[in-house]
Amino acid sequence: MFRIKASSFIIHIAGWLIFMSLPLLFSPSSNSTLAWDLLHDWKYWKFFLVFISLFYLNIFLLIPRLFLRKKFMAYFGSLVVLFALVYYIKPFDQLQRRPNNNRTEFRQQMSAPGNHPAPRPSGPGQFRQGERLPQPGGNPGFQPRGPRTDVVSIFLFLMLVALAIAIEMSKQWRMTEQRITRAEADKANAELSFLKAQINPHFLFNTLNNIYSLAITKSENTADSIMKLSNIMRYVTDDATEDYVSLEEEVACIKDYITLQRLRLGGKVQLDFSVTGNLEHKEIAPLILMTFIENVFKYGISNHEATNITIRIFAEAHTVTFFSRNRVFRAAAEQQRKGIGITNTKQRLEHLYPNRYLLNIKEEDEVYTVDLTLKV
Repeated sequence: MFRIKASSFIIHIAGWLIFMSLPLLFSPSSNSTLAWDLLHDWKYWKFFLVFISLFYLNIFLLIPRLFLRKKFMAYFGSLVVLFALVYYIKPFDQLQRRPNNNRTEFRQQMSAPGNHPAPRPSGPGQFRQGERLPQPGGNPGFQPRGPRTDVVSIFLFLMLVALAIAIEMSKQWRMTEQRITRAEADKANAELSFLKAQINPHFLFNTLNNIYSLAITKSENTADSIMKLSNIMRYVTDDATEDYVSLEEEVACIKDYITLQRLRLGGKVQLDFSVTGNLEHKEIAPLILMTFIENVFKYGISNHEATNITIRIFAEAHTVTFFSRNRVFRAAAEQQRKGIGITNTKQRLEHLYPNRYLLNIKEEDEVYTVDLTLKV
């Protein structure tokens, strides 16, 4: 915020310094001492204060209280009053009519070739007594002009009003963009929290069902399964509440889950599970991969038919790739309650990995394949 204010202050100072140099650019005099003379002339400071007051009156009062509140008649009425004031004061025209300028210009005109006073005639052509001498450069038919229009002041007035409106509208546009971005971020965080709240109970419910099956059969692996479940619950309730977790922790949770699933698999299921690559110093969104693994064991296992399950995780320098392939048993899929895991996972990928993931899901000849690549 301080940088923004400092840069804005510097821009304003630079702009007004350029504005203060305009009288030098428009001045017809080429005297090198003009700049020093201007600084000591109250008409110069009057010129400057008139326009700087008009500008900040627009910025801080008229635009916020009238224009932005859609009080357009009052705003443009105020501009008409200000325009009439500038038209009456003629700040630039008064600055150019400085006495010093007039004397300097007169001296320059008189010193120019052809502008010397004509010598007084003598002899027979001498002027008679009482006859008025012609004025230097005078025109006998010259008539005084009407009031001059200060075109430069009018132009500066219109330019500063347009600039003030443009600055305030740009400021309002940036504020609107910031509010929209903040609202979208809040919405995304709320959706992520809701999705996690849906995923966690769904995942734990399936795992508890597996351990219940082991307890019913009085399996000797029940105690070890409870320990695995404890590790998984600790991960889900503590670590998985963050947007990103260590890839090592995510893979450790997956290994515990697959170990629990192996306990209930029969001899007709061949499981090929592997993790390759360096898992260190990498982060991943929690439970992103777990959703696909859950579906593998939910729809890819049958008590009556042989099946092969493949689950592989590749960790490379800047990517993590997940691959799974399993057969889909329609009877098991129809018996299962329709889940929300895949849909929620896709939404989380959109929020957490925008333009940084590739997801390819295929189902051909009752074979379900998932290929997911994340940039980490």
